[in-house]
Amino acid sequence: MFENFLKKTILLIGLMILTPAPTAMGNSLENLAKTLAKIRGEVETLQTQLDTEKEKHGSRISALNSQLADLSVEERRQKMSIEKLQHSIEKLNTDAKKAEQSGENLKPVLLEILKDYKQHIQTGFPFKTEDRIRSVENLENNVTNQLIDPNKAVNQVWSLIEDEIRLSKENGIYQQTISLDGEKMLVDIAKLGTVYLFFQTRNNRAGMGRPSEDGGWKFEIVDNTDEIERIKILFDSLKKQIRQGYFELPNPLRK
Repeated sequence: MFENFLKKTILLIGLMILTPAPTAMGNSLENLAKTLAKIRGEVETLQTQLDTEKEKHGSRISALNSQLADLSVEERRQKMSIEKLQHSIEKLNTDAKKAEQSGENLKPVLLEILKDYKQHIQTGFPFKTEDRIRSVENLENNVTNQLIDPNKAVNQVWSLIEDEIRLSKENGIYQQTISLDGEKMLVDIAKLGTVYLFFQTRNNRAGMGRPSEDGGWKFEIVDNTDEIERIKILFDSLKKQIRQGYFELPNPLRK
């Protein structure tokens, strides 16, 4: 009888021990399901972020390709302009030899070249335009009024044209007066060859030179926060003499 009682007691204890197991297992499965759901949500979020980054990357590549195409066109235009100037040097050299020591024969040649050169400055890259034109006009005046020996004038014309070619190869920070919103304003200029020209005003506005519809150039303020920051980074880098590297810049050649 005691043995039967003991067996029943052991059986009862065993049932009491085993009873919570399904509950614990259920809790474990529920936690696992929650964890899997969380992981699945994180994966979906990461996939969305990846898709977004892919779209951004694709847009960026398209923008860079467009900018590269614009630069290629501008490069060809600048190359043709430089070749024209170099042709002027060669013509001047040839005509100078033909004229020998005759100042009267050399004078019209000099004036014609100076006229073409001034037109090139007026319609070309808007860097210190007034100063460059003033140098040409001073030389024109000296040649016209015979205030300079024609042979010396040849050397000065040569020097002016070489300065123009050198401009296409130099990057740096300068100051110049520009026309902005109908007013003359002294600004800081970041010049990149004779392709890009960005500026900063004294009241922390930023902008760029852009080709105009009439074939000249105009200066415009930039309102986009990202573009303003990119121009600022360019100025800071050039001031620190950092002239090589990767820079994202607004594209003034885009129409």
